[in-house]
Amino acid sequence: MNNTPVLQITGLSGGYSLNKPVLHDVGLQVQPGEMVGLIGLNGAGKSTTMKHILGLMSPHKGDITVLGKTRAADPGAYHGALSFVPESPLLYEEMTVREHVEFTARSYGVERSDYESRSLQLAKLFRMEDKMDTLSSHLSKGMKQKVMIMCAFVARPALYVIDEPFLGLDPLGIRSLLDFMLELKNSGASILLSSHILSTIENYCDRFIVLHQGKVIAEGSLAEIAAASKRPGQSLEQLFYELVQGGE
Repeated sequence: MNNTPVLQITGLSGGYSLNKPVLHDVGLQVQPGEMVGLIGLNGAGKSTTMKHILGLMSPHKGDITVLGKTRAADPGAYHGALSFVPESPLLYEEMTVREHVEFTARSYGVERSDYESRSLQLAKLFRMEDKMDTLSSHLSKGMKQKVMIMCAFVARPALYVIDEPFLGLDPLGIRSLLDFMLELKNSGASILLSSHILSTIENYCDRFIVLHQGKVIAEGSLAEIAAASKRPGQSLEQLFYELVQGGE
Protein backbone atom coordinates (compact mmCIF):
# COMPACT_ATOMS: atom_id res chain seq x y z
CA MET A 1 0.00 0.00 0.00
CA ASN A 2 1.11 3.54 -0.80
CA ASN A 3 2.25 5.12 2.48
CA THR A 4 1.78 8.72 1.34
CA PRO A 5 -1.25 10.08 3.26
CA VAL A 6 -4.26 11.11 1.21
CA LEU A 7 -5.01 13.70 3.89
CA GLN A 8 -2.29 15.26 6.02
CA ILE A 9 -2.99 17.92 8.67
CA THR A 10 -0.02 19.32 10.55
CA GLY A 11 -0.05 21.82 13.42
CA LEU A 12 -3.52 23.14 12.59
CA SER A 13 -4.80 25.97 14.76
CA GLY A 14 -7.88 27.89 13.72
CA GLY A 15 -11.40 28.99 14.41
CA TYR A 16 -13.79 31.87 14.00
CA SER A 17 -11.67 34.40 15.89
CA LEU A 18 -7.92 35.01 15.85
CA ASN A 19 -8.04 35.71 19.55
CA LYS A 20 -9.95 32.56 20.45
CA PRO A 21 -9.01 29.56 18.29
CA VAL A 22 -11.18 26.44 18.38
CA LEU A 23 -8.41 24.10 17.21
CA HIS A 24 -5.06 23.87 18.94
CA ASP A 25 -2.14 22.29 17.05
CA VAL A 26 -4.25 19.51 15.53
CA GLY A 27 -2.39 16.87 13.57
CA LEU A 28 -3.91 13.89 11.79
CA GLN A 29 -3.63 11.86 8.63
CA VAL A 30 -5.70 9.47 6.58
CA GLN A 31 -3.93 6.83 4.51
CA PRO A 32 -5.10 5.33 1.19
CA GLY A 33 -7.80 2.73 1.73
CA GLU A 34 -8.40 3.79 5.32
CA MET A 35 -11.58 4.81 7.16
CA VAL A 36 -10.85 7.07 10.12
CA GLY A 37 -13.46 8.04 12.71
CA LEU A 38 -13.23 11.61 14.01
CA ILE A 39 -15.05 11.65 17.34
CA GLY A 40 -15.66 14.18 20.08
CA LEU A 41 -18.28 15.99 22.11
CA ASN A 42 -20.31 18.86 20.66
CA GLY A 43 -17.96 21.82 20.34
CA ALA A 44 -14.82 19.67 20.32
CA GLY A 45 -13.78 20.97 16.90
CA LYS A 46 -14.88 18.19 14.53
CA SER A 47 -16.91 20.36 12.15
CA THR A 48 -14.35 23.16 12.40
CA THR A 49 -11.65 20.70 11.33
CA MET A 50 -13.76 19.63 8.36
CA LYS A 51 -14.43 23.25 7.37
CA HIS A 52 -10.69 23.86 7.28
CA ILE A 53 -10.20 20.76 5.09
CA LEU A 54 -12.91 22.01 2.72
CA GLY A 55 -11.40 25.48 2.53
CA LEU A 56 -14.41 27.14 4.16
CA MET A 57 -12.12 28.44 6.90
CA SER A 58 -8.50 29.57 6.72
CA PRO A 59 -6.03 28.21 9.28
CA HIS A 60 -4.43 30.58 11.76
CA LYS A 61 -1.42 28.34 11.35
CA GLY A 62 -0.61 24.87 10.14
CA ASP A 63 -0.85 22.99 6.86
CA ILE A 64 -3.44 20.80 5.15
CA THR A 65 -2.63 18.71 2.08
CA VAL A 66 -4.77 16.36 0.00
CA LEU A 67 -2.71 14.00 -2.16
CA GLY A 68 0.28 16.15 -1.27
CA LYS A 69 -1.24 19.37 -2.63
CA THR A 70 -2.37 22.42 -0.71
CA ARG A 71 -5.50 24.34 -1.60
CA ALA A 72 -3.49 27.51 -2.17
CA ALA A 73 -1.02 25.91 -4.56
CA ASP A 74 -3.49 23.94 -6.69
CA PRO A 75 -7.16 24.55 -5.78
CA GLY A 76 -8.52 22.55 -8.71
CA ALA A 77 -6.57 19.40 -7.90
CA TYR A 78 -7.17 19.85 -4.18
CA HIS A 79 -10.96 20.15 -4.39
CA GLY A 80 -11.24 17.57 -7.16
CA ALA A 81 -9.64 15.00 -4.87
CA LEU A 82 -12.31 15.20 -2.17
CA SER A 83 -16.04 14.92 -1.72
CA PHE A 84 -18.18 16.05 1.23
CA VAL A 85 -21.37 14.89 2.92
CA PRO A 86 -22.60 17.60 5.34
CA GLU A 87 -24.56 17.01 8.53
CA SER A 88 -27.60 18.91 7.20
CA PRO A 89 -28.72 18.38 3.60
CA LEU A 90 -28.42 21.42 1.33
CA LEU A 91 -30.32 21.03 -1.94
CA TYR A 92 -31.84 23.19 -4.68
CA GLU A 93 -35.60 23.06 -4.14
CA GLU A 94 -36.50 23.26 -7.82
CA MET A 95 -34.11 20.53 -8.95
CA THR A 96 -34.97 16.83 -9.02
CA VAL A 97 -32.92 14.10 -7.41
CA ARG A 98 -31.63 13.07 -10.84
CA GLU A 99 -30.62 16.62 -11.68
CA HIS A 100 -28.67 16.95 -8.42
CA VAL A 101 -26.75 13.75 -9.03
CA GLU A 102 -26.05 14.59 -12.69
CA PHE A 103 -24.98 18.14 -11.82
CA THR A 104 -22.48 16.78 -9.29
CA ALA A 105 -21.15 14.20 -11.73
CA ARG A 106 -20.60 16.89 -14.36
CA SER A 107 -18.80 19.07 -11.82
CA TYR A 108 -16.33 16.27 -11.17
CA GLY A 109 -15.91 15.43 -14.84
CA VAL A 110 -17.45 11.98 -14.49
CA GLU A 111 -17.90 10.23 -17.83
CA ARG A 112 -21.52 9.87 -18.96
CA SER A 113 -21.42 6.07 -18.92
CA ASP A 114 -19.95 6.05 -15.42
CA TYR A 115 -22.55 8.54 -14.22
CA GLU A 116 -25.39 6.43 -15.58
CA SER A 117 -24.19 3.18 -14.03
CA ARG A 118 -23.31 4.78 -10.70
CA SER A 119 -26.56 6.71 -10.40
CA LEU A 120 -28.54 3.53 -11.04
CA GLN A 121 -26.48 1.68 -8.45
CA LEU A 122 -26.90 4.43 -5.85
CA ALA A 123 -30.64 4.83 -6.49
CA LYS A 124 -31.12 1.11 -5.96
CA LEU A 125 -28.83 0.97 -2.93
CA PHE A 126 -30.66 3.77 -1.12
CA ARG A 127 -34.13 2.79 -2.41
CA MET A 128 -34.57 6.07 -4.29
CA GLU A 129 -35.43 4.62 -7.71
CA ASP A 130 -38.99 5.97 -7.64
CA LYS A 131 -37.83 9.39 -6.41
CA MET A 132 -35.25 10.24 -9.08
CA ASP A 133 -37.58 12.68 -10.88
CA THR A 134 -39.03 14.18 -7.69
CA LEU A 135 -38.21 17.77 -6.73
CA SER A 136 -36.05 17.97 -3.63
CA SER A 137 -38.64 20.25 -1.97
CA HIS A 138 -41.01 17.26 -1.91
CA LEU A 139 -38.61 14.91 -0.12
CA SER A 140 -38.45 13.99 3.55
CA LYS A 141 -35.36 14.93 5.56
CA GLY A 142 -34.07 11.37 5.37
CA MET A 143 -34.49 11.29 1.60
CA LYS A 144 -32.72 14.64 1.28
CA GLN A 145 -29.81 13.18 3.23
CA LYS A 146 -29.76 10.24 0.82
CA VAL A 147 -29.51 12.67 -2.10
CA MET A 148 -26.48 14.35 -0.50
CA ILE A 149 -24.87 10.94 -0.05
CA MET A 150 -25.64 9.91 -3.63
CA CYS A 151 -24.11 13.16 -4.91
CA ALA A 152 -20.94 12.60 -2.89
CA PHE A 153 -20.57 9.01 -4.07
CA VAL A 154 -21.37 9.49 -7.77
CA ALA A 155 -17.83 10.88 -8.02
CA ARG A 156 -14.84 8.73 -7.14
CA PRO A 157 -12.36 11.10 -5.44
CA ALA A 158 -9.47 9.94 -3.30
CA LEU A 159 -10.98 11.32 -0.09
CA TYR A 160 -14.51 11.43 1.33
CA VAL A 161 -15.17 13.81 4.22
CA ILE A 162 -18.41 12.77 5.90
CA ASP A 163 -20.00 14.70 8.78
CA GLU A 164 -22.71 12.96 10.86
CA PRO A 165 -24.26 11.15 7.86
CA PHE A 166 -26.66 8.94 9.83
CA LEU A 167 -28.97 11.71 11.08
CA GLY A 168 -32.38 11.23 9.48
CA LEU A 169 -31.54 7.88 7.88
CA ASP A 170 -33.63 4.81 8.64
CA PRO A 171 -31.87 1.61 9.81
CA LEU A 172 -31.73 0.19 6.28
CA GLY A 173 -30.27 3.44 4.98
CA ILE A 174 -27.59 3.42 7.69
CA ARG A 175 -26.64 -0.17 6.89
CA SER A 176 -26.54 0.53 3.14
CA LEU A 177 -24.32 3.56 3.70
CA LEU A 178 -21.91 1.70 5.98
CA ASP A 179 -21.62 -1.24 3.60
CA PHE A 180 -21.04 1.06 0.63
CA MET A 181 -18.37 3.03 2.49
CA LEU A 182 -16.68 -0.25 3.32
CA GLU A 183 -16.80 -1.21 -0.37
CA LEU A 184 -15.23 2.12 -1.36
CA LYS A 185 -12.55 1.76 1.30
CA ASN A 186 -11.69 -1.72 0.09
CA SER A 187 -11.31 -0.32 -3.43
CA GLY A 188 -8.69 2.16 -2.17
CA ALA A 189 -10.71 5.27 -1.24
CA SER A 190 -10.04 7.12 2.01
CA ILE A 191 -12.79 8.26 4.38
CA LEU A 192 -12.78 10.71 7.27
CA LEU A 193 -16.03 10.10 9.13
CA SER A 194 -17.47 12.10 12.02
CA SER A 195 -20.27 10.52 14.05
CA HIS A 196 -21.70 10.49 17.55
CA ILE A 197 -23.08 6.98 17.05
CA LEU A 198 -19.95 5.25 18.32
CA SER A 199 -21.45 1.78 18.59
CA THR A 200 -22.30 1.95 14.88
CA ILE A 201 -18.88 2.99 13.57
CA GLU A 202 -16.80 0.93 16.01
CA ASN A 203 -16.54 -2.08 13.71
CA TYR A 204 -16.14 -0.12 10.47
CA CYS A 205 -13.32 2.36 11.08
CA ASP A 206 -9.66 1.32 10.97
CA ARG A 207 -8.60 4.07 13.36
CA PHE A 208 -10.13 6.75 15.55
CA ILE A 209 -9.08 10.29 16.39
CA VAL A 210 -10.53 11.70 19.60
CA LEU A 211 -10.87 15.50 19.66
CA HIS A 212 -11.51 17.23 22.97
CA GLN A 213 -11.56 20.99 23.47
CA GLY A 214 -9.86 21.45 20.12
CA LYS A 215 -6.99 19.04 20.78
CA VAL A 216 -6.26 15.46 19.76
CA ILE A 217 -6.24 13.51 23.02
CA ALA A 218 -6.10 9.98 21.60
CA GLU A 219 -5.68 8.26 18.26
CA GLY A 220 -5.19 4.79 16.85
CA SER A 221 -7.14 1.59 16.39
CA LEU A 222 -9.64 0.56 19.04
CA ALA A 223 -7.09 -1.88 20.45
CA GLU A 224 -4.32 0.75 20.45
CA ILE A 225 -6.45 3.34 22.23
CA ALA A 226 -7.59 0.74 24.76
CA ALA A 227 -3.99 -0.34 25.41
CA ALA A 228 -2.76 3.26 25.77
CA SER A 229 -5.62 3.94 28.18
CA LYS A 230 -4.88 0.71 30.09
CA ARG A 231 -8.46 -0.42 29.49
CA PRO A 232 -8.17 -3.46 27.19
CA GLY A 233 -11.38 -4.98 25.91
CA GLN A 234 -13.54 -1.91 26.40
CA SER A 235 -15.91 -0.67 23.70
CA LEU A 236 -15.27 2.56 21.81
CA GLU A 237 -18.15 4.21 23.66
CA GLN A 238 -16.71 3.26 27.07
CA LEU A 239 -13.22 4.41 26.10
CA PHE A 240 -14.51 7.69 24.72
CA TYR A 241 -16.51 8.45 27.85
CA GLU A 242 -13.54 7.84 30.11
CA LEU A 243 -11.15 9.81 27.87
CA VAL A 244 -13.27 12.93 27.71
CA GLN A 245 -14.21 12.73 31.37
CA GLY A 246 -10.52 12.62 32.20
CA GLY A 247 -9.85 15.53 29.87
CA GLU A 248 -12.30 17.90 31.53
